[in-house]
Amino acid sequence: MPFKNKIAAALFGLVALPVAAASAAVIGGTYYAPQYDFGEFFAATDHRNFQVILAGNPFPGVDPNTVANALLPAMQAAKPRPALTFTYDAPVERPRPDYRLVLVFDSALDLGSDSVCRGVTRFRQGQPGLFYLYAVYCRNDQPMSETTAWTPAAGPDDPRIQQLFRELFQVVFSDSPALRPLNGRGGRF
Repeated sequence: MPFKNKIAAALFGLVALPVAAASAAVIGGTYYAPQYDFGEFFAATDHRNFQVILAGNPFPGVDPNTVANALLPAMQAAKPRPALTFTYDAPVERPRPDYRLVLVFDSALDLGSDSVCRGVTRFRQGQPGLFYLYAVYCRNDQPMSETTAWTPAAGPDDPRIQQLFRELFQVVFSDSPALRPLNGRGGRF
């Protein structure tokens, strides 16, 4: 490859990198409770409805119902491996254990997952054009996993949101062997 072509390719790569980075979702730090078990999540959600609770509005200029209606199909298209169906509807009778995913948009920086699983939410001022959420997978009042995620987004139908959910669900509902419980069958406790 001639030297000029190598330079042109390198410059193109430098120009394309910020464009690719600007459209990619960012997943923040994660936490998994010692009790977290993907097998339990799979058994509890496979071929069942799985409740998602939305707190806050990532697009303040848009009706929250419009946002919720746009996000549900994006989540369903990006769903994790069990054959679950995301729903906003609360079960008629609260199940025990009560599994759910809570998505807090533009959460306060001091909001913890233990509070979220107990129904407490607090918010901060969001940044226009930034879709930011704090995701907490709860079992009853106990957080099983948590992370943050954000991506630039112009509105609730932005395709970058579906990509964010695809990446987010791989983290929140991780099936990593490193997270399997040790119980005499090769797990961790």
